[in-house]
Amino acid sequence: MKYSFIIPVYNRPDEVDELLKSLTEQTEKDFEVIIVEDGSATPCKEVCEKYTEQLDLKYFMKQNSGPGQSRNYGAERANGEYLIVLDSDVVLPRTYIKEVEEELASQPADAFGGPDRAHESFTPTQKAISYSMTSFFTTGGIRGGKKKLDKFFPRSFNMGIRRDIYQQLGGFSKMRFGEDIDFSYRIVEAGYQPRLFPRAWVWHKRRTDFRKFFRQVYNSGIARINLEKLHPGTMKLVHLLPMVFTVGVIALILISAFGRAMTHFDAAHSSLWKWVFLLPWIPIVLYALLIFIDSSIKNHSIMIGMKSIVAAFTQLMGYGFGFLEAWWKRCVRGKDEFTAFEKNFYK
Repeated sequence: MKYSFIIPVYNRPDEVDELLKSLTEQTEKDFEVIIVEDGSATPCKEVCEKYTEQLDLKYFMKQNSGPGQSRNYGAERANGEYLIVLDSDVVLPRTYIKEVEEELASQPADAFGGPDRAHESFTPTQKAISYSMTSFFTTGGIRGGKKKLDKFFPRSFNMGIRRDIYQQLGGFSKMRFGEDIDFSYRIVEAGYQPRLFPRAWVWHKRRTDFRKFFRQVYNSGIARINLEKLHPGTMKLVHLLPMVFTVGVIALILISAFGRAMTHFDAAHSSLWKWVFLLPWIPIVLYALLIFIDSSIKNHSIMIGMKSIVAAFTQLMGYGFGFLEAWWKRCVRGKDEFTAFEKNFYK
């Protein structure tokens, strides 16, 4: 067997239904599907049973341990030459495996990954979030785009690796956040080179509202400090930009608020203080305008363009706040990864 899809699931039966349906529509059929239920209160067993005659599908239920350990659980029971790790909130185009096959035929790869896109059926909020997580103007294009500020590392929503290499490296670690990037780093450190398969993309739903999205990117900011602790020297300029953006926005707002207050306390120079109040908003408005125009054009929607402003600021500042908290707790106060962040992320 050529491919084993490993899919951890936590309380998402509806999403699993969509993903499995997309797998039945693949033009290439040499694969198995392994669903690992990670202690869900709302399991997807009945959904999986609908597809047992259409797919070579194995379903496992286990106690909650997080997605990384659930992927390892599935990998131990896989038979494919390549393991393809997916998040449960993705849907595959029907030519996904065909594109992977063609890439491997043109040039063998030890590990690989592909980009993600927004599906037409996604809500405007989901499309805005997808834009913010893939745009060059927010992430620097590091999530699989052709224009990027850092080298490509596969993410767990769309990651492939030879099964023997997965076993050699021990799979995903027990990190609380960022376990997929940790695994990508360990792949490279072991002498293997992940490769981007630009046509092997997936539709990725991500979070359905901005509150959940903020929590997700906040955890990503935490993960960046943990990753630097584990893999010194891996932090690049692009990883610092959200923190710089966050500090910059806060500083500009504080300067503006100071100018506003001084127009009342120093009436003799009120015209000067009005400029102090107004000028800090210019870079913020210009950046918002850039996001609005770019997203509106790419998504053919003014509504999505407006929501993309919210998504971009949520993504950058959520990540920035998580980064700053982790830096304070781990680098300044010297706490380790687990005592610094005791809340269970997965439940």
